[in-house]
Amino acid sequence: MSLNFKVTDIVDRLHVIPSTLMGDGTILDAVRDALHQEPGLQSCTIRVKRAGMWETVREATVTPHGVIHVSVTDGIVFLENHVTSLIQKRLASVLAWWVPGIRDVINGMEVVPLQEDSDEEIANAVRLVLEKDRFVNAERIRVSVKKAVVTLEGDAASAPQEEMAELDAWYVFGVDKVDNRLAGS
Repeated sequence: MSLNFKVTDIVDRLHVIPSTLMGDGTILDAVRDALHQEPGLQSCTIRVKRAGMWETVREATVTPHGVIHVSVTDGIVFLENHVTSLIQKRLASVLAWWVPGIRDVINGMEVVPLQEDSDEEIANAVRLVLEKDRFVNAERIRVSVKKAVVTLEGDAASAPQEEMAELDAWYVFGVDKVDNRLAGS
C-alpha cells in the first residue's frame, strides 16, 4: 500500500545556543526596534508584550494593515497575529533572527488575505534578505529555488560572507534546504 501526501508547514523545534547572552527584555527591545525601523513593515501595527502587558509601538495608518505581536520567553521570540503578505511574514522572522542572543523564532503570523506560496516567493524573499544584510554583497549572489530548496551561486568576498549568506537563506520562513555553491575568497 502506498500513501501519497504532501507535508506543508513543518515547524522545527531546533533551539540554538546564543553566542551573545541577553535578557528577554533586551531581546524584545532589539526585535521591536528592528521591526519598527523596517520600511517593508510600515503598514503594520506593532505591539510588544512586556511584563504581561501589551504596549503599542506603532499604530498602522493605512488599510489594509497587519498587526505584529512580539513577545520573548527564555530567548525565544514569538511573532503572532497577521500580516498582509508572505514577504512581510518572512522579513519579520529574519529581522528577529538577526538579533543577538535569541535561541529561536516562532512565527505564528497568518497572512491575510491568504496568499499562495511558491518557489518564486521564497526566492524573492531570500534576495531581499541578502540585499538587506550589510555583511553580504548580494550583487555577487544568484538565488534559485526549486521545491523550497534554495541554491546560492556566485562568489562571496570571504568565507564569513559565504556563511552569512547561507544563514540568511536558512532564516527565511519556508526554506527546506540550502545548497550553498558560493565560492568564498
